[in-house]
Amino acid sequence: MYILIIAAFALTIWAQFRVKGTFKKWAQVPIGSGLTGYQAARRMLDNNGLHDVPIEPVPGALTDHYDPMKRVVRLSEPVYYENSISAVSVACHEVGHAIQHSISYPFLVARHRIFPVVNFASGIAPFLLIGGILFQMTGLVGVGIVFFSIAVVFQLITLPVEFNASSRARDLMISEGFITNDEERGVAKVLNAAALTYVAAALLSLLELFRYIMIFLNNRN
Repeated sequence: MYILIIAAFALTIWAQFRVKGTFKKWAQVPIGSGLTGYQAARRMLDNNGLHDVPIEPVPGALTDHYDPMKRVVRLSEPVYYENSISAVSVACHEVGHAIQHSISYPFLVARHRIFPVVNFASGIAPFLLIGGILFQMTGLVGVGIVFFSIAVVFQLITLPVEFNASSRARDLMISEGFITNDEERGVAKVLNAAALTYVAAALLSLLELFRYIMIFLNNRN
């Protein structure tokens, strides 16, 4: 089990390096349409009837996200201003989340609804688990596992949300003429690298959950 956890942790680190490396590589390749990340995102939003969803630049690298509470797409400055394959891919992915929100995509709705519980559960779970293990309090470990499970469920729900946003973005980028057939490969590379980070994180959390369950069962015997 520990070997699997170490392997999953290594995969998580590798995935983070890969997404940065892939983004950097395709950030040097201008997109044929000449659109910046902002322009592509604005057009995609408008073409899908989301004229009231603003787009804001934010500092940092790969800090792009969609804020469902304020209904705003936030793009990191390199994505917002540049006209590369990486910039447009990431920008359109975030718009994919805005479109999901507008049509009440089930997994996105579920993620939003459990987020307040997850925020609390993920904060308290480590203390319950560590305290239960240190003081050999099986009941406390069990409660910690319940809270930790909520956080794991959140990460698992996140996977279809992210994959759907990428798929939706890629299809719209093609249908709306943002990219050519030759540029599809670069777009896929960028989006797949980003998705891998979520897969690795979910796998690591699952293995951690199984480890805590095994500790709980061993302490009961």
